Formats: sequence, C-alpha cells, structure tokens
Amino acid sequence: MSILRELLEKAVELGASDVHLKPNQEPYYRVNSMLRDSGFAELTPSGLNEIVEDILPEHAKEWYAKTREADFSHTEKGVGRFRVNLFMAQGVPTLAMRHVKTNIPTFEELRLPLQLKDLAHVRRGVILLSGTTGSGKSTTLAAIINEINKTQRRRIITVEDPIEYLFHDIRSIITQREVGLDTLSFENALKHLMRQDPDVILIGEMRDQVSIRTALLAAETGHLVLSTLHAGTADQAVPRMLDVFPSAEQDQVRMALAANLAAVVCQRLLPDINETAIPAVEILINTPTVRKLLERNQLEIIGSAVETGEDDGMQTFNQAIYHLIMEGLITEEEGMHAATNPESLRMNLQGIFLDEGRRIIGG
Repeated sequence: MSILRELLEKAVELGASDVHLKPNQEPYYRVNSMLRDSGFAELTPSGLNEIVEDILPEHAKEWYAKTREADFSHTEKGVGRFRVNLFMAQGVPTLAMRHVKTNIPTFEELRLPLQLKDLAHVRRGVILLSGTTGSGKSTTLAAIINEINKTQRRRIITVEDPIEYLFHDIRSIITQREVGLDTLSFENALKHLMRQDPDVILIGEMRDQVSIRTALLAAETGHLVLSTLHAGTADQAVPRMLDVFPSAEQDQVRMALAANLAAVVCQRLLPDINETAIPAVEILINTPTVRKLLERNQLEIIGSAVETGEDDGMQTFNQAIYHLIMEGLITEEEGMHAATNPESLRMNLQGIFLDEGRRIIGG
C-alpha cells in the first residue's frame, strides 16, 4: 500500500478536511479546523516527488511545469476524492489536499441559522458566500445547492476550480464542470454558460470582471447565481466587487448589484465548548432599505442596516456571536476574539444595547 493511500485513508477515518504534505516534515491533518499530527514519518523530497508523479494528471502537467503550481483533483479508489493544490516551496513540491465529500451536511448538521434555508427558495438574483479561506463557505454553498436539489425541479450547472462536493441528482438535474478538466478556463466556461439552459448557476468564485458580469447578466435574465467571495464582513462584499472594475464603470456595476443582489452570507468558524467548529454567520439581505443605500452609493451605512434588520432575517457577526455565547455554545473569550466589535459585544453581554444614534435602548 502506498504511503499516500495510507495517509488519505486515515484522513477520511478521522474526518479531516485537509491533508498537508511538505518536505522533511511529518504530514498533518486539519480536523474540526484544528491542525493535528498524523503520526506518519517525515516525508523526504524524493518521496514527495514520487507522489506528485503518481497523481499529477496529464492536463495539469504543462501548467505545473510553466507556473510551478497547479490545482487538480485526485481520486483514491475506495477512499475518496480530493481537491489538490500543488506548489513549489524552496524548490520542492508541497501539497494541500482537501477531501471532496459526497455526503453533503444539512443546515442542522452544520449548525447554521435556519433562515439560510430560505435562500434555497430564491428564484433569481445573486447570493454570495463570503469569508476567509477555511471559513466554510463552500460547505454552506453545498448545503444550499443540496436543499434546492431536494425540493425543486431545476437545472443546476456549476463551474468550479476544482470541484469540492459531488452532487447526485435528486429532484434537480445537476452538471458539475471542473476548470482544467472539463473546460480550459473560468472565462471559457462562463462564455458558453447561458446556452446550457441553466436555472441555477454556481460559479466557484467571484474573481474577476468576467465572473461578476456573467453573474449579474444571468441574474438580470431570471437566473439564480451562487458564488463565493473573499470579504471579511457582509457589508464589505459590494466594495470588494466594485474594486475589480475601473472607477468609470463602478456606478453602473453598483446599480446592477442594487437590482440583482439577493443576499450576502459571511462566515467565521469558531471552536465551541467541545472544541468542535461552529459557524458564526453574518447575513445581509437586499431589502428595499439596502437596495436604496446601494443605489445612493451610501455603502458605509449598510452595516447599520444589517444590525437593525433582524425582522428581515439579517444579523451581524456581533449579534451571531452574542447568541452563541448566551446559548452556552462558545465561551465569552472565544466570542471576544472573533467579534467584529469586541467592546460592543462586551456591552451587550452586560445587557447594554445601543440604537443607531448610539443611545442606550436596553440595560
């Protein structure tokens, strides 16, 4: 049995999300967002080169030779499928491998706010999952797609780099396309996407003008588009997207977002009292109030609209963390560490709440 197969078997057994391989070091796993030793011997540079030779697919070899990095998928028969990021570090290959799960967790299993289920029933618009790397964006996105799959007859097409979760048709018809394997590039796939009769489109990441324009055009023509974005808070998502465009085009894009954005969900994973990962979730819904702020370019006020929008299903990180602490799911220390505004959270925990004018409304 190969060393890689042994490593991956143990990763699946432990429920690890990621496997990290680097030269002259013991492999290690990420389990429940925490890094842990694998118990295997150090990997030599020659051993890593052998692993790369075994798993690097033909379609990625030229790109790896040219750029010294590559993204691809690897299937270990009888073990599972893994998303692989291969890169050079100090002249030696290094690998980060993520387990691609076919068992897609439910909202309840992920301990997500159940109002996120409502997003699966949005008929058109753009829904963004944002947060840092490793915050669970792709998993939440998969839960939304799977909820659509279980409850609706819709044609779903995904463009991913690479595929992270494998879906099986239940009520919907799902086609998953992987950049590098099924299409040459995101741009190439997105160019032909609208000719493939989709109802729902999943774009792996809002990474450039092409992906953002495609998402907005699809939403304008009655489609539901889901994607991910690197933004620290929900109200930072719109400025982050606008920054991709030249200043002369930003007003036009902002107005398109005002008309077509459905929601932004931003996540942070926190350790709960049992050292298991639990998400704190910020939710921005494009209500009439938020839409008006977007149209008037009053982006700096959107955060306040989220804070006061609980009746519309919105919440800030501070509000999400406050509830996790009050329910006894996380410690106050962890909550303070993850809060956007620790001082405000401390006041809330003391029973002090402020209105939009910073006046005390409870105590």
